[in-house]
Amino acid sequence: MPVGFQTFNVSDAAQHLTFPALSFYPTTQEPQPHSIGPYTMQVALDAPLAPGVFPLVLISHGSGGAPILYRTIAMALAAHGYVVVLLEHAGNNRLDNRLKGTWQNLQNRPRHVSLTIDHLAQNPAYSPHLDFTRIAVIGHSLGAYTALALAGGQPWTQEQEAVPVEADHRISALVLLAPATAYYLPEGALSAINLPILILTGEHDDITPQWHADLVINGVQQPACVSWHEVKNAGHFSFLSPFPQAMQRPGLAPALDPAGFDRVAFHQVMPLQIAAFLDRELGQP
Repeated sequence: MPVGFQTFNVSDAAQHLTFPALSFYPTTQEPQPHSIGPYTMQVALDAPLAPGVFPLVLISHGSGGAPILYRTIAMALAAHGYVVVLLEHAGNNRLDNRLKGTWQNLQNRPRHVSLTIDHLAQNPAYSPHLDFTRIAVIGHSLGAYTALALAGGQPWTQEQEAVPVEADHRISALVLLAPATAYYLPEGALSAINLPILILTGEHDDITPQWHADLVINGVQQPACVSWHEVKNAGHFSFLSPFPQAMQRPGLAPALDPAGFDRVAFHQVMPLQIAAFLDRELGQP
């Protein structure tokens, strides 16, 4: 199915700001090459959504990251019949990272996702085409922290203070990629979560090693609802879309993988694995 693409802004009235989001979705128009910075995609720019009603997937990027770095997952899911929205977390992205490591960032991130769902529900171009009973959140690294908070997790700061976050009961499934979960160390922090969860971790991830995933597997209400897979030879950043060859240089860690890992090949397989999980848990689009 052809993939449409557009951008829009979401308002955060509580903090008097807006943040951008990227949308990939099924369309009937033919795609053309479209570039965002060094990244080129085959999409139908600003095309209308295809007729029908589709499940919604939101992607939360890692700390200091950018939505466009998850374009391979988003495009594959959109071609498969999902509307996929990648939001940029204000104050914790590549261009503005002033809230990195702060209590405010931990509180803001889940709210950003809920506000994005609210925006789509009120947007006449999207709302007739979305099934709001079938919503999933994909989170990479700190994006996985975000997804868990939305699913009912209670995060804590390093100073052992509870972070006030609100669960969003519209969400039905989670996909956690190289999850950062140290905020859920206290006993019972994840015990309210009762959703199907897919976790993918990298064998050579030295940023969020295996114990981060184990916290989820052992901490949620029904561990049997968690599917976990270790990606052989992958690192923490292997879940990001492949970078252009010119950017694959020492010093740009997100563009690099452990020796011998083929990120291009992995990103042809991983989105299909995610789609199969979402098809099963949300219902075939």
